[in-house]
Amino acid sequence: MLKPKSQKAKQKKSRLFKYALLPVLTFIILLCISHATNAQTAPAASYKVADNTQWVMLTGCLVFFMNSGFAMLESGFCRSANAITVLAKNLIVFAIATLAFWLLGFGLMFGDGSEFIGTNGFLLQGYDNSPAIANDYQGVFDSLSWAAIPLSAKFFFQLTFAGTAATIVSGAVAERIKFAAFMIFSFFLVLSYSITGHWIWGGGFLYTLGFRDFAGSTVVHSVGGWAALMGTVLLRPRLGKYRKFNPDEKRSWRRTSFYGKKIVAVPGHNLSAATLGCFILWLGWYGFNAGSTLTAHPEAIAHIVIATLIAGAMGALGATFWSWQFYEKPSLSFMINGILAGCVSITAACAFVNIPSAAFIGFLGGALVVYAAVILDKCEIDDPVGAIPVHLVCGIWGTLAVGLFSQDPSTYAWAKDFFTQESSLKGGLFFGGGTNLLFAQLVGILLVSEFTVIFSAIAWIGISYFMYLTSSTSGSRFKVFKSLRVLPQEEVIGLDSLFAEGSDIQQLKREYIETQKQKRYWQRKRNLGK
Repeated sequence: MLKPKSQKAKQKKSRLFKYALLPVLTFIILLCISHATNAQTAPAASYKVADNTQWVMLTGCLVFFMNSGFAMLESGFCRSANAITVLAKNLIVFAIATLAFWLLGFGLMFGDGSEFIGTNGFLLQGYDNSPAIANDYQGVFDSLSWAAIPLSAKFFFQLTFAGTAATIVSGAVAERIKFAAFMIFSFFLVLSYSITGHWIWGGGFLYTLGFRDFAGSTVVHSVGGWAALMGTVLLRPRLGKYRKFNPDEKRSWRRTSFYGKKIVAVPGHNLSAATLGCFILWLGWYGFNAGSTLTAHPEAIAHIVIATLIAGAMGALGATFWSWQFYEKPSLSFMINGILAGCVSITAACAFVNIPSAAFIGFLGGALVVYAAVILDKCEIDDPVGAIPVHLVCGIWGTLAVGLFSQDPSTYAWAKDFFTQESSLKGGLFFGGGTNLLFAQLVGILLVSEFTVIFSAIAWIGISYFMYLTSSTSGSRFKVFKSLRVLPQEEVIGLDSLFAEGSDIQQLKREYIETQKQKRYWQRKRNLGK
């Protein structure tokens, strides 16, 4: 029979068990701490990607919403008989831009290839391990490898910019272009935008030269402006916009073109809609500019938003002051375009300049938009909404402002990552940086302008010839403007008559025109009887 263990033996065994268990518990605790550390490290990286992605998607949605601002502004600045057409163009253009950018544009712009064009990533196909960045990145979109967000987020944000560039043309060619011609041109413009965009944002030769455009004064706005200018010139002015003076009519230098014709004002039918559209665009611009960080960098975002706000406000004041001087009355239309001019002017430089510089850039942009509109009108270049002065002229000015007002890259923590070439290491001319950066900006403006003008001219003329071949009047002599424009009677009645929703408008307009003819007939008869 076994003897029971003594109490002393039991205590000794218990102590041995505790001592043996202590290293095991220590090992388990250390293992848990190690796993906890790893668990904290991985989510920290994923949290950063999540924050970046949320920020980029939010700002991309703001830029997308800017299309509603363009629709309201352009339809408000145009006549009521063309409102449906303008709204339709602003809707369809983004659908076309989406197709073009998905098929070819994103690959042309950001895909790996040469310094002149991307040759990979069409249809968003091709290997890409985003959100991995820098040395960990593997894929065919190396120019976007610095952004710690998924590829789909990169695509969405850049798509909204492509749609904006195409939308710019809509307002400049309003009230006389064939809807089908505009649709076809929108597709080709996105391709042109993508090619020149590759030179700058896709790591192309202009970027290597030192050209800098943070959010698109040239990449987006000037490209859209040049395409709009070519279309406006080839289309010719709206009927009745410029006419000969009557022999006994008093001439005013403000209302006389350089060719001696009278400039006839064609006021918009709904400035309330245009004003609301301006506010939507101003709001969207905070996403347009600040979202171009492609990362949730608090200091950069706050600085860019304030610079955009100040430039837009000063643009409004500059346009109000100078239009008041010219017309001797304040102008709501120029207040609206002044805000947009200030925002376009600061778009390229918003991350690189201080706030006082942003104020000056915006104010001068507001002044430029007034005098550019006056000069274009005197040249008999008919732009119903002022898209060319706002986007082209102020886009050029904003791009030059980078070379003039940029701070030393060490001034802002986020700026130094964008100034890596020797030509731009010291900032702008007015802040001790010399002329290197300004020279790079000038070269970029000239090359992008030249390419866009040639590409747009070929596209417009080619579309015109295609419309000529497919029309019922192909037996007559080919003229570029005739094939791009609606018929004169359709323009007089209003382009909305060509839409299903405007079928009643056509009858009403015809009745109105007939009534006016009858009134003039009886008026002349009464005058002859006196």
